[in-house]
Amino acid sequence: MTKNRSFLIFTSITLLLLIFTSCRSAKYLEDDQALVTDIDLNGIPNELKELSSLYISNEIRPNSALNLTIYNIFNTRKGKYKTDNIRPVGEAPHILDSSLVELSTNQIQSFLKTKGYFNASVNTQININKKKARLNFNAHLGNPYFLDKVDYEFQDTSIQRIYINEVLPTTKIRIGEKYDAAKLLEERERLYTAIKDQGYYDYVRQYMRVGVDTNVREGRVNLTIQVLNPENDKHRIYKINNVSLLIRPASDEMKREVKAYRDSSMRVDFVDEIGRFRLRPISRYMYLRSEQIYSLSNENLSYDRLYEMNGFRSVKINFEKVDSSLLDVKYELIPRSLMANQVEGEYTFSSGMSGFNIGNTFSHRNIFGGAELLEVKLRYGVLFDPRLEGNLSQKIFNNDFQVGVNLVVPRLLLPFQIRGIGKYGLPRTTFSSSLQLFNQDNTYSNRYLINTLNYSWWQSANLQHSYTPIVLEYRVGKFNESFKQNLINEGYNLYVESNDREYFGLGSQYAITWNAPRLLKLEDFFYLRSSIDLSGNLFGLVSQVFSFQRNEDNQRILFKVPYLQYVKGEVDYRWYRHLGGHKQFVFRFNGGLAIPYGNNSKLLIFEKSFFAGGMNGIRAWQARTLGPGNYNRKGIDDENLRLSLRNLDQLGEVKLETNLEYRFRLLNNFLGAKMNGATFVDMGNVWRLREDRFNPNGQFEINKFFSQIAIGTGFGLRFDMDYFIMRLDAGLKVKDPQFEGKSQWVIQKLFDAKDFKRGYYNSNRPDRYNFIQYNFGVGLPF
Repeated sequence: MTKNRSFLIFTSITLLLLIFTSCRSAKYLEDDQALVTDIDLNGIPNELKELSSLYISNEIRPNSALNLTIYNIFNTRKGKYKTDNIRPVGEAPHILDSSLVELSTNQIQSFLKTKGYFNASVNTQININKKKARLNFNAHLGNPYFLDKVDYEFQDTSIQRIYINEVLPTTKIRIGEKYDAAKLLEERERLYTAIKDQGYYDYVRQYMRVGVDTNVREGRVNLTIQVLNPENDKHRIYKINNVSLLIRPASDEMKREVKAYRDSSMRVDFVDEIGRFRLRPISRYMYLRSEQIYSLSNENLSYDRLYEMNGFRSVKINFEKVDSSLLDVKYELIPRSLMANQVEGEYTFSSGMSGFNIGNTFSHRNIFGGAELLEVKLRYGVLFDPRLEGNLSQKIFNNDFQVGVNLVVPRLLLPFQIRGIGKYGLPRTTFSSSLQLFNQDNTYSNRYLINTLNYSWWQSANLQHSYTPIVLEYRVGKFNESFKQNLINEGYNLYVESNDREYFGLGSQYAITWNAPRLLKLEDFFYLRSSIDLSGNLFGLVSQVFSFQRNEDNQRILFKVPYLQYVKGEVDYRWYRHLGGHKQFVFRFNGGLAIPYGNNSKLLIFEKSFFAGGMNGIRAWQARTLGPGNYNRKGIDDENLRLSLRNLDQLGEVKLETNLEYRFRLLNNFLGAKMNGATFVDMGNVWRLREDRFNPNGQFEINKFFSQIAIGTGFGLRFDMDYFIMRLDAGLKVKDPQFEGKSQWVIQKLFDAKDFKRGYYNSNRPDRYNFIQYNFGVGLPF
C-alpha cells in the first residue's frame, strides 16, 4: 500500500511537471509570432549587468513560468488565445517586437556611456526556433574614461562658499576615478539641498551645469562644473516674515464655528474653520517659523511630521513673497474623518482544532484638539473542537475576550522640554489600559489587567527608543476545582502554584529598534530590536527597609497580594538581502531569556513565558504546541488531563528561533493585488531553565541541543494590496524533537502518514498529529 501511494504521488508530480512545461510552450501563438524565452547580456561587467537589464522593455522580458502557465490555462480556446477577454487571468505572453528590441538596445548603450564607456556600442542577435526567441544583447565597451581634471566656475561667491563647506568635503567626484554621470546627479542634488537650506528659496537645480570634455587624451575626461546666477539678477536669501495656519474642512464637510486668533508668542495667525483644534500642539511641528531664514529641510520636515500626526489627510505649505527678501508662509491643513471604525478577523485550523478571532477598533483622531488619537479595541477569540459531541457551545475549547483603551499624544508629555526631539520622527506618549478575560472549558480562567505609560522617540532616522517607565499589572488565575485536584493528585503541585494565583506587578520596560523604516524596502540592510522587561525591583528594595508580610507560601505581600519579580530580555535580529527585481532573502534570529527571582523564584508565570510555533515563528506548528525541549505530551497519563492542559503546558524561560525565507513575485495583478510567494525554513524551540517534573526532558542542555531543535519548511502566498498584505502560509514539519533518534525526522513518514497519525493518536489521545499547519494573517511574518 505504501509503495502504491508513493508511486501515485510520483506519477502526479511528473504529470504536473509535464502540464507545467506544456503550458509554457508557444503553440498558441500565430505563425509570425515568437515568444521571448531567454535574454543574455554579453560583454557587460557584472557590476553593471543588473542595472543594464533594467533598460530592457518589460514587454520583451521572458515571462514567469507560473504566470504564463496560468494565462495559458484560462485564456485559450481551441488551441488559440481568446480575443474576448476583458480582464485576462495571469500574464500575457511576451512576444518578440523588433521595435522594442531596438529601443532597449539604444537605452542600454546610452546607460553604458553614463558609466564612462563613451565608445560603447550594443548590437542585438535574435535566434528564433519553433516560435521561441532568444535575445543576445552584445556590448562592445572599449576602454573606460577616467576623471583627469575638474574645474569649477561660480558666478556667486556665496554659493561657492556653500559648495566648499557643505558639499565638497564628502563629494564622490574624485580625480582618477571612472566617470559616472550618476555621481554628478547626486552632486547636483546635494548642492541644491545645501543652498536651499541657507535661505535661497528661488534656487533651482538647472543653475548647476556640467561640461564634459573627452578630447583631452584617450581614456581621460575633463569636467567643468558651473553654477550660474539668475538672468539679470543674483541669488537672494529669504527670511520668514509672517506665518499662518488655516485648518479647513473637506469639501464634503460643513463649516462650523470658526476659531481665529493670533498667538503673539509664536507669531502665528491661526484660523480653524472647524473649531476643533488647538494651535500649540500643532505649531511645534511647523518648522518654518517667523524670523528664521527659509530652509528646504525644515519645509520637508514640516510635511513629514504633520502627516505623521495621523490627524490630517492633506498638508500644504504655500509661500508668498513680500519683497525680495521676505516670505510669508501659509500652512493649510485638511483633517481626516474625526471618527473611524475598523473590523478585523482571522480563522485558524490545525490538529483537528478550529478557531477564529474577531476584533473591532473605534478611533477618535482629535480627542483634545491636538490630533491626539483615542482607540478603543475589542477582541474576541474562540477555539473549538468540531469532533466533540453535542451542540456548538459544548464543542468550545477556550474563549478569550479583550478590551483595551489607548490614548496616543503626538509629543512627549514631560515636565521639561527636549529640543529637536522631532527631527527624525514623531515622538509619542501613549497611555494604555487593557483587560483580558480568558476561559478554558472546565479547566482554567484568567483575569488580567495591565496599565502602562510609554514614551517613544527617534534618535536618528533609523534608531528608535521606547521607554515604558510604568507597567502596572494585576492578574487572577483560577483552575477549575476538580481539574485542580486532578493536577495535585498527578503531582503537578508546582504548576498549580504558578498558575492558580493572584498577583500584581510594578515594573518598567525598554526597547531599542534599528532600521524599522526600511522593513518594506527591497534593499540590503539589517534590522535589530532588543528589549528588556524588569518587574519588582522597587518593591524588592523597599522590602529590605520595611518588613513586608508574607503569605503561606513565604512570598512577600502588599495589600494581601504577592508581587512579581523577574527579568526578561529578548533580541530580534534580521538580515535582508535584495536579489534583484522583487526577489529577497531574509535571515532572522529571535532569542529570549526570562529569569524569575526573589518573590517569584520558582517558575515564571504564564503571561511572561515564551512559546514556540505560530504564524510569526516556527510555522509548521500551531502556537503553544511545540516544546519545551524534547517534551512529549504522552507523558501525561490521564487523557482528560492531557486535553485540559493543551496550550498551557508547552512554555519555557528560554527561546531560540532561526528563520530563513526567500521571497519572490508570482503575479503582478491577481484580482487587483500583487501576489508574492515565499519559501521558508524555520528552526528552534523553547526550553525550561532547570529540570522540571512537569516537562520531562524540557530543560536546556548543550549536549542535547541539536536533538531538541524543531525544523519546519513550507511555502506561502502574500497578497499585496498596497495598504496591507494578506498572508497564507503552509508549514510542513521536517524534524520534531518530541520523538527520539531518527524518528525525529518525521518528513520521512509523510508517505506513510495515515499509519503514523493513527499510532500517534493512540499514544497521545486526544492530541492528533498533522504534518502541515496552515496560517492565515495580515502583514509579513517578519
